[in-house]
Amino acid sequence: MHSLKKILIAAMALAASAAPLMAQQQGNPGAHFLENWDLNGNGEATLSELQSKRGDVFLTFDSNEDGFIDADEYVYFDEARANDMKANAGGHGGHGGRADRASLGMTLQNNDADQDGKVSRDEFLGGVVAWMGMLDRNTDGVVTTADFGR
Repeated sequence: MHSLKKILIAAMALAASAAPLMAQQQGNPGAHFLENWDLNGNGEATLSELQSKRGDVFLTFDSNEDGFIDADEYVYFDEARANDMKANAGGHGGHGGRADRASLGMTLQNNDADQDGKVSRDEFLGGVVAWMGMLDRNTDGVVTTADFGR
């Protein structure tokens, strides 16, 4: 029960922190992504920021603290991401035209490098460079709202 409570609190915190910005995000693809991943608020998510935030995400969803996000924990992770995207859709699925790539970079299948059915912290953080490549459409080394345009 402790792990489920931890996940529900994390999901509620994500939704609550985004509520004031929902009106601003309407018609601004990628705004919600940057709200969560641009840690210094300068309008750009760097590789370092993506790595740092992914580390936090890993800790949140490794509910039994065994060093892996297993298939059962991924169910909660996927639900939290889906709820966050739905709550912050702004007509763009939460992130905009590139929401599919942002979401794909977080899946079990994408992060399970050794295909053992669970994702270690090293696997999860190791996927950051490839994920950045999927998101950084103009290849300028940062992710901005321009990268989410259609």
